[in-house]
Order: sequence, then structure tokens, then C-alpha cells
Amino acid sequence: MKSPRIKFILGGLLILAAVVYLIFSSTQASAQYFLTVDELIAKGDTLIGRDLRVSGAIIGDNIQYDPQTLELKFTVAHVTGDNAQIETDGGLAAVLHQAVIDPNRNHLQVIYVGVKPDLMRNEAQAIMTGKMGADGIFHADELLLKCPTKYEQALPDQVSGQ
Repeated sequence: MKSPRIKFILGGLLILAAVVYLIFSSTQASAQYFLTVDELIAKGDTLIGRDLRVSGAIIGDNIQYDPQTLELKFTVAHVTGDNAQIETDGGLAAVLHQAVIDPNRNHLQVIYVGVKPDLMRNEAQAIMTGKMGADGIFHADELLLKCPTKYEQALPDQVSGQ
């Protein structure tokens, strides 16, 4: 009488173990590290070829775009990932501006293949998903841009209702 009950419990435990394993392995496979430029440089070669998400301030003087190949090359400067620090330093626009003009900040070269985004400009925040190459260049698969100065200029009109 106990034999069917033991088989049922063992079968349930095996199914539970399989489900836990599948959840764990799929989470690990799709996990991405979110790093600042400083953190990426500090980790060096240990992150080559891994899926990463990196954030930085675009240095406008270095933007190069080839409309034939859709290759976009640019450089980003380190920006802190600490939101409290960003607020303390005067907000995102001020932090991005300071990052771009500071020659002592770490920089990262980026290559992205795709249509050049409209917000690709100096002092925009780039959030890039991709892989670090052995060549020291970040090869972005996805590119998201934030340009706080564009929205701050429009804000007074919205607030006053004009």
C-alpha cells in the first residue's frame, strides 16, 4: 500500500526539481549585468563576450555615422549609476554635462549597427545592451537614449499650460 504513495511523492519531487532547475537556468542565461563605464573598465577582460548593459554620457564630438552601412560609432563618458548622487549633483542634465567636459573621466568606444536615433547628440545618456569585445570596443545590439535637456526646455511650457 505504501509503494504507490512513495512513487507519487518521488514523482512529484522530480517534477518540482525539474521546474526549479528550468527557472534557475533560464534566469541565469538571460541575466545581464548593468554597469557604469568605470565598473566595466575595472572588470577588464573578465566581461568580454558577456551580455551587458552599460550607461554613459555621449561625447558629441566623436559621433560618426555611415548611412550606407548603418554603422554608428561614438564614445561615452562615465556617469554614476547612483540616483541619489545624481540628484545631489544637480540632476541628470548637470551630471551628463559634467561627464562630457571632464577630461579625467573614463571613456568607452561604442559601435552600434542600426538607424541613427534622433536623440543621438552631445550630453545625451546612452543605455546600451551588447557585448564587450576583445578589441576594447563595446558592440551594442540595442541603444536607448535619454536627452534631459530636450525635455527640460519643453517643461516650462507644459507647466504654464501654454
